[in-house]
Amino acid sequence: MSINNLSHSARRPSSRLVRPEVGSITLATLTAFYLIAFTNRTFFNRSFEYFDNHLSLAAFSLGLSCLFAAFTIAISVKYLMKPVLILMVLSAASASWFMDGFGTIIDVDMIRNAATTTTSEAGHLITPAYILHMTVFGILPSLMIAFVQIKHRNFFAKLRWNLTAIVPLLLLALACGVSGARSIAAVTRLHKDLILTLNPFVPVGSAISFALASEADKNIVAAPLGTDAKVAGPTASGKPRVLIIVTGETARAENFSLSGYARDTNPELKKRDITYFSQTSSCGTATAVSVPCMFSNLKRSGYSHRAGLANENLLDVFGHAGITTEWWENNTGDKNVADRTVMHSFSNANDPRFCKDNECLDDVMVGQLDTWLSNVKGDSVLVLHQLGSHGPAYYQRYTPEFARFTPECSTGEIGTCDRQAVINTYDNTILYTDHILASVIDKLKAREDKIDPAMIYMSDHGESLGENGLYLHGAPYIIAPSQQTHVPFVLWQGAEMKASVDAGCLTKRAVEEASHDNLFHTALGLMSVNTSAYTPKLDVLSACRKPASGANS
Repeated sequence: MSINNLSHSARRPSSRLVRPEVGSITLATLTAFYLIAFTNRTFFNRSFEYFDNHLSLAAFSLGLSCLFAAFTIAISVKYLMKPVLILMVLSAASASWFMDGFGTIIDVDMIRNAATTTTSEAGHLITPAYILHMTVFGILPSLMIAFVQIKHRNFFAKLRWNLTAIVPLLLLALACGVSGARSIAAVTRLHKDLILTLNPFVPVGSAISFALASEADKNIVAAPLGTDAKVAGPTASGKPRVLIIVTGETARAENFSLSGYARDTNPELKKRDITYFSQTSSCGTATAVSVPCMFSNLKRSGYSHRAGLANENLLDVFGHAGITTEWWENNTGDKNVADRTVMHSFSNANDPRFCKDNECLDDVMVGQLDTWLSNVKGDSVLVLHQLGSHGPAYYQRYTPEFARFTPECSTGEIGTCDRQAVINTYDNTILYTDHILASVIDKLKAREDKIDPAMIYMSDHGESLGENGLYLHGAPYIIAPSQQTHVPFVLWQGAEMKASVDAGCLTKRAVEEASHDNLFHTALGLMSVNTSAYTPKLDVLSACRKPASGANS
């Protein structure tokens, strides 16, 4: 090579992109303060609301910032640092979207809900606005972390420098905690929701807890329940008993006109001879909790996800009694309730009248009821798990003729709609559920010459529609608003069953407190199942049954 060529080569600019170099402590600290400043709006909004003493609030905020920085510095290990920081940023960005926009708290139950959802349900949440949010607050910061070169010292030097940074941060956090101890203790004790919104530590911790529990849950075998179950005897007419349990989705009692709501959202049910239990509370605030809980005999006080898996449920007891039992699914799954029961899923039904994008309106199940009822040979129970009022795409839960309350919110991004439009759209879903339930009743009533029918409807949980800034559901039960825990409970009995109950007694019972705890025992009572698993005082009809009815007592 000539000297001229060498000179030319030396002058040629490098095409390599220069990546900036940054120290590990610097990057860790910058990331910590990014997380504090940009992904914790809900946490700090609530902090400003709950703290009366501004100095205590300042101490609380500074102490937490020091703890964030101490943690990120502690994990600034070569090969580990970037993946962990990126995971934290992406997790925090996603969690902040739901916490800031809907008031959602990302606890273990919420993670379980997300893990067991369907692609259709997830699609309603992954909106263009969510993608934009994730791009700005999650992906771009993550790319910046990935792009920079981190200057790492050798192990002992890193240990010394990290401790030099971490120890003062921890001491400062301790000093802040001590200086504001009285106010901090009072606020966190009184407002348990505050720490639950700390992002990303609570969401990531919840995800880890869920993953560990799920692995352990794989080995659980359900213990037998009610193996002594027997039907008390035939009905007086000799006709088979038929019970349809409609498991509702996201219907809140506050928007049922049967509960006193100003709008007439139950025009069809009010014309049927139903009993409405107006003071009914749910077991949980999310499907993954409430559905298995309401079919168990554990009661809310004794229910946990693991306990539910470890015990058989109502459907198993019916099976032990020789009752034909079936589960029809039109939601996000049976949540293990129908593990040992015949199940038919409608979510993928190819019926253009009711189905689109792997979701079907509840009419798709009603349309199959005639065939099922025609094939009833003996005592039978059918569970219909509704899609109901599942949000946030309320506008997709009913047919056009039920769009009576307008204007509607015709998008899954309910935060972009006027709140009244959201309520209007939700109320239309209740109108549609009212129609579904009335249709089930009518089909049962039309066959009273051949069967002795009954229907129970219970919603799994309620829904927040903007009250106190909350939307959707899934709040931890201890802080959940009544809109998420007060649910509708409807009972309809055919003529033969109704004749066995004192009407005046039932009217009085209907205004007393009820809950998901009552479903297990009320259903057994309606089907005249005798078993040691049955508790009469939890059967809402037990005290009102006439002695000659031959039902459980």
